[in-house]
Amino acid sequence: MGRINRFSVKRLPNDISAFRIAGSIGLLFCDVSGLPFWVLYALCGISDMVDGWLARKLHAETKAGAILDSVSDIVFVACCAIRLSPVLDIPTWLWIWAGIIVTIKIMNQVSALVVRKRFCFPHTVANKLTGLLLFLTVPGMFWSLIPVSIAAAIATFAAVQEGHFIRTKQVF
Repeated sequence: MGRINRFSVKRLPNDISAFRIAGSIGLLFCDVSGLPFWVLYALCGISDMVDGWLARKLHAETKAGAILDSVSDIVFVACCAIRLSPVLDIPTWLWIWAGIIVTIKIMNQVSALVVRKRFCFPHTVANKLTGLLLFLTVPGMFWSLIPVSIAAAIATFAAVQEGHFIRTKQVF
């Protein structure tokens, strides 16, 4: 019985990441102006902070868990973009900037496949800060683009840094 419980507890960080994927997809079916959307948004965002911390605390860090965390981040961002872009007045320059960041991240994965023969998603401080700032600033885009512009600047740095780490084989 104790062995099963330890196994279940060790799986908890990955279960939280999987919840973020399910919750992100759930956002697609919620009205952006309603409370359920923002509660689910908050739960998904908080889960992003909790899963990695919990994995380290439980000594349950795995490569598969790190990849699941990164995939769930991508799904969360994509679902938020799909759901929020029709209701936000996002200027062209910000779309272009976001496209540049996505392009850098795609090039990083191509580099990872060439250099490391696998996908690599470094969980750097800059990447973690980017996730936190995007989570906090996206709702504020209804009022001001300044905070999300700061988040985009940090995201750009994080993407470039990630590529450097991948190409110099300093992947964590």
